Amino acid sequence: MTSLRELVESARATLPEAPCARWGTLLFSLSVLTFVISLAASEAFLFAAALSTAIHQLRAAAPEARPPSPAANALRFPFPPVRMAVGCFCLLTILSVFGAANSAAGWPAVRKLVLFIVMLLSVGLAGAPGLQELLYTGLFFASTVAGAVGVFQFAAEYRTVKAAHPGEVYTYMSVSRIHGFMGHWMNFGGQQMLVFCLLLAYLLFSPPRGMGRIHGHEPESRPQGEVKLGWLAFGVIALSIALNFTRGVWLGCFVAVVYLVGRRRPRWLLVLPLLIGLAILAGPSLLRERMESLLHPTHDPSIAIRLEMWQVAVRVIRAHPWLGVGSNNIGRDYLLYLARAKSPVVGYHEHFHNNLLQIGAERGLACLAAWLWMMVALLWGLLRLRRPSADRPRDPSPDGLRQGTPQWI
Repeated sequence: MTSLRELVESARATLPEAPCARWGTLLFSLSVLTFVISLAASEAFLFAAALSTAIHQLRAAAPEARPPSPAANALRFPFPPVRMAVGCFCLLTILSVFGAANSAAGWPAVRKLVLFIVMLLSVGLAGAPGLQELLYTGLFFASTVAGAVGVFQFAAEYRTVKAAHPGEVYTYMSVSRIHGFMGHWMNFGGQQMLVFCLLLAYLLFSPPRGMGRIHGHEPESRPQGEVKLGWLAFGVIALSIALNFTRGVWLGCFVAVVYLVGRRRPRWLLVLPLLIGLAILAGPSLLRERMESLLHPTHDPSIAIRLEMWQVAVRVIRAHPWLGVGSNNIGRDYLLYLARAKSPVVGYHEHFHNNLLQIGAERGLACLAAWLWMMVALLWGLLRLRRPSADRPRDPSPDGLRQGTPQWI
């Protein structure tokens, strides 16, 4: 990629000629680009893209559009190799809702299952390398803007808390966290983590001109100015993640850094413990206190409530191993599975802060197995795509995007 104009022209050349297919591609692109700005807008564009693509598929399968044959009338939606896993997960989720004491509370989770259409659209509409790179570039920019908004939110909140509660800054800042354009800090942190992984992979594995070969092939060339802008954006996103105070997001970013740096510059990993030590010793007091809370879980209510929740989750799974208690029923039944003569830790009890335990308790162990099957199948499929074979040429998309995509798992 040498200029934005060339990137746009490359993406435009990959757009389908059929009107509905073209609109489907454009709407899906808008869904990707609004991902970190507004979930409602992103989902609206996603559903519109699915509708437009479905109309195109129906027209393409019509007898007057194609020669009559059994295969000609079949709808050909590309799908990753996880059909059975996704189908089992959806079916077991629906069954768990029917088996719940309060079925009405679980139907919102069933409606969310339609979001799996993103798998169809991402494979079918964003398969062209030029369009992929344009979408990722736009996503990097949007995430940088969201990160900058989050940093300003932190500065404003810090000044307010410092003036009103000078002795309890950490407590208030860990409760009221930055959220960017999102309505909740967890959504913001998770989104920034995903873009953090992709952008780091793009910067490490798509080096500027003159840096030689990587893993036996010539890397994508990029001008120095673009590299500097990329690292600047990466710094803003990383800072917003640090100020988000979400330790699970920090852990996810750490794993991604170890994986990506280990593949690109393995010797750099020797310096990583030193950098972590310096961050703990020389970092701001708020971040240092946040990291030190992991060493003293009984002193931090957010960790104490997790330990209690995980014990409750295990009891729920033991009592309802097949279909769970139903989606969105955890808060209703939480006290029933709490240890006797014990008052619950004050906090939010609807989610166990652990996806494995949450799925197992809400939807049963079979649904949890289907979810794990889906994750493993997705990762395995991505790893297979990265390896060229005799009947499948090497993926032409930028090397950084190929390395970063598995980090989404």
